[in-house]
Formats: sequence, C-alpha cells, structure tokens
Amino acid sequence: MDFDLPADDDPYRLTVRQWLSQHPAPSGRELAEAGYVVPHWPEPYGLEASPMHQLIIDEELARAGVTRPNNAIGIGWAGPTILTAGSEDQKNRYLPGIVSGEEIWCQMFSEPEAGSDLAALATRAERDGDEYVINGSKVWTSGGHHSAFGILIARTDPDAPKHRGISYFVCPTNVAGLTMQPIIDMTTAYSFNQVFFDNVRLPVENRIGREGDGWRLAKTTLSNERVQLSSAGSLWGSGPSAEHLLDLVRQSVDTSDPLVRQQLARLYCEAEVLRLGRLRVLSATLAGKTPGAESSVQKIMADEHGQHVMETAASIVGAQAMLTGAGPTGELPAEARTGVTEVNIDRRLFPDVDPIWHYGFLFSPALSIGGGTFAVQRNIIAEQVLGLPREPNLQKGMTWSETTRVGNPSRS
Repeated sequence: MDFDLPADDDPYRLTVRQWLSQHPAPSGRELAEAGYVVPHWPEPYGLEASPMHQLIIDEELARAGVTRPNNAIGIGWAGPTILTAGSEDQKNRYLPGIVSGEEIWCQMFSEPEAGSDLAALATRAERDGDEYVINGSKVWTSGGHHSAFGILIARTDPDAPKHRGISYFVCPTNVAGLTMQPIIDMTTAYSFNQVFFDNVRLPVENRIGREGDGWRLAKTTLSNERVQLSSAGSLWGSGPSAEHLLDLVRQSVDTSDPLVRQQLARLYCEAEVLRLGRLRVLSATLAGKTPGAESSVQKIMADEHGQHVMETAASIVGAQAMLTGAGPTGELPAEARTGVTEVNIDRRLFPDVDPIWHYGFLFSPALSIGGGTFAVQRNIIAEQVLGLPREPNLQKGMTWSETTRVGNPSRS
C-alpha cells in the first residue's frame, strides 16, 4: 500500500473541502448523512470509501477542526457487528442513531468471574415464548450511565460447550429489572459501572444473529475493539498523542538534553509504526477481511506506547508530576480531550497545564489490562501467528481463571 497521501488538488480532497465550506460546524447527523462518520461502510451509512479516500476524509476533518460523534462503542464495536449479522429491521433501527451519535452505546461483556476467560460467562438468557429472561451481572461497563443501549452476550444453552451456548443481544439500558452501580476508579472519574440483570425481559427480535452464535459475533466485536483501542490517542485511542506531547516539548522544554531527545525519538518511532500498522489493518478490513491476530499485535504496541507517552511526560515534568494537576505546560487541541472522561481538578496550582495529563498519569497502567490483557494478547499471537502449541494447563481443559489460581505466572 502506498502510504503517501494525495496532493491538495485530489478530487476527493476538494469534495470534502467544499462540503466543509458549506457545513463549517456540522452536527453529528449532518456528518452521518454525508457519510463522513464511517466512510468505509456501505451506503446509506458510509461511502464505501477506499483506504486512501478514508484517510483523506480523516485528514480534512482534522484540518477543519471537526470531530466525529463520540460514540466509540457504538461506532467501533456494536455498529460493525449489527452491520455484519443484523437483520434489515435491526440495521434500520439502530445504525442511524449509532452513526450520528444520537444514541450512545455501551458493552456488556465482562463479568466478575469471566474477564479474560470471557467464554466462561454465567449471565443466563432463558427463552420464554417471544422473549428472553436475563439474569446475572456484568462489570467494567464503560459509559453505561450515558448509554441508550448495550451489546450483551449471555448464555442461552448451559448444556452446550461454553463457546457454543452463547447468544448476542441488544439491551436497552432503561429496561425494567436492569440496574447500574457506579465504579469510581483512582482517577476519581466515574466512567465504569457494574450492571445487574434481575429477570430482565428482551424480545427475541433483540437477538443479533442465530441463537448460540454469540461467541463468533463477540470475537468480531472484540477484534474491532482492539483495533479501536489501538488508534492514535495514547489512552485507548483518546487523549493526547505522542505528537501532541512533542508539540508541547518543542515550545517549552530544553531538547538539548540527550536523554529527553532519546525518549522523544522513541515515541516518534513507536507512533509511526502504529500509524502504518493501522493503515495495514484498515486496508485488510476494507478488503472484506475481519480483523484477526493483527489486532492483538496493534493493541499490545498501542498499550505500551500509551504508557510510554505518559511516562515520558511525567519524566519531563520531574518530581512535580506527583502533584495533582501537574503535567507539561501548554494548550492542547480539542481533539486531545475527545473521548476522555472529564475530571474536575483545581487548576489554581497549575493553571497552564491541561488536566488530561493528571488523568493520563493515573489511568495509563490500565491500558495493558482492559480490552484483553497483555498476557491474553500475547497468547493469541503465540498460537495464531507463531503457530505455537497451547499452554499445557489449557490443553488439559482448564479455564483462564483456574490457571491463575494454580499460579501460572503468564495468567496473573
């Protein structure tokens, strides 16, 4: 693939610029109707854009300071799954609101006893006529309190092998019997929830795909999730990037220090490798291929890169970085805050520091845990890319949680 973007007089580029001149501050619905939110999707939701066309649109929107609707789970994970396996009625009902950002979505996958070993989930969905009755609990549901719908996987056949007895549902968050309990993390932000299902009734038409086909659909969702989490921002695709940090450093830091120069050069190289990797994944996806093990490679690199960005920012600030609200001085563009939970920090001590840095310093350790831990991702690569045999304990049929309990260090 040629990674050099077309010149300024490219017809696609001129078309986007003309539209932006007519819509200088477009709403989410206007962007969606133009096909600019998910340009690689088929019409009427996208433009069936080629990889290069999509990158042109991305570049022109960024240049104009236009951001897409903030609906990461809906656009990045739920939408592609519904587009692939949903009925026409389901596509017509859910996709317009997803793409425009008018209906926010969350994910209801992980459970207190089934995180890394997701297929060991215990939440039940029992068929009762034209409805399913849901009982159980989900955890780490990001943004659930802001969401209209969630993508839910639950066990519909307890007697089937654990990967085959699971079904995939759309679950409204205002349905009777569903409650959410806030989880406040160390950043002091409220972004996570635990969700409880007490005889929640969902109509059969809320099931996506066939009964028992949920694990296959969940893998599609997780592959898209890992691609999404490995995008440009350092905090799972959001927040300040290496380029944002480099811009601030150029303005206010003595870059003659060889250690600082080495750290910044490493960040630049990592960011460039990730950018080229994203283009490779994008090209494969638009060619009709489902993201596979390469999404795990991208996620591992992106997680560690995000941690390196925050570690470098903290080291440049020095010991002061231990204080609440500290970080590199300088103004960040709006795009560096998109998708990141707002944290209220008293800025009187550091008025010239964006509070996103303090949030990032505290949040970055979670990058290599959420969305599939570093150990799970490396096992996927070992088995699916390198062709290595499964671990001995797993060959004996033990679950992830069981291998953790017996002290397998790669599962800790």
